[in-house]
Amino acid sequence: MTVRRISVGLVAAALFTPGLVACTDTGTTGTGASPTATASGTATATATGTVAPGAGDAKQELLASTEAIRTGNFRFTMTGGGSTAEGQVHEPSQSARIRVSLGDASSDLSMTLDVIHHRPDSWVKVDLGGRAAGKVPGVEALNLGKYQHLDQNRIKGDRNLGFDFDRLDPAGSEVLTRGITEVRRTGEGAYAGTIDVSEAAEAGSLDASMIAALGAQAKSVPFTAKVDPQGRLSELVIQVPASGQTAAQEIRVTYSDYGNATAAQKPPADQVVEAPPELYRLFD
Repeated sequence: MTVRRISVGLVAAALFTPGLVACTDTGTTGTGASPTATASGTATATATGTVAPGAGDAKQELLASTEAIRTGNFRFTMTGGGSTAEGQVHEPSQSARIRVSLGDASSDLSMTLDVIHHRPDSWVKVDLGGRAAGKVPGVEALNLGKYQHLDQNRIKGDRNLGFDFDRLDPAGSEVLTRGITEVRRTGEGAYAGTIDVSEAAEAGSLDASMIAALGAQAKSVPFTAKVDPQGRLSELVIQVPASGQTAAQEIRVTYSDYGNATAAQKPPADQVVEAPPELYRLFD
């Protein structure tokens, strides 16, 4: 049994690309389905991204609900395929922290990442588990359990280890919302419908290979969404249908603490080492 290099897009791409932290003889990653819906409704967006009560177009309400994310001050979670990510974005301090867990105690290979960005620096702490952990390429040089200081020139534009402070939402919910094809209100602050995800690889919550595997199904993927009392997006659930040998999967993204997130703290100096070449190769 050999272990492939890990291509880990730290947010949804990390969670939902089939086979990310798998051995070559393991099974496929899961992907789900829910009812379609029809469009209805309206609202007025305020400068802070809230949605005023009233009649209007439901898609516009959801688009407006993503505006508060652009302020870059929130916490988020993402779950799917047995993996999780959680973190905070704090644009006022130009900082962010993302913790990713892939696999569990029953997996041949599991991984946890703790990534901290505090401009102009970034660090990642990697921990591996499972019976295949010792077979990861370059594992003996990976400084496991230490915060590894990253070379910005090597991670610039890299979805695996970098963070773009010009694109503050790790999940890309605004991109996904623009792809809504049908939507209806299902209750107070609740929506359901379908999204065309065929052009949504840049969103982060869906990997390009997953979208390609869906084929024509990518044009109409079921979703549900919730907004908080201020009209800000609080939850987006995408029910990715089964494709080929890949099972159905639910991808859930949540947002909270708008305006109340805190700056990510730099790791203690005595826990920091420079990242070796093997680390960058692992995430190629």
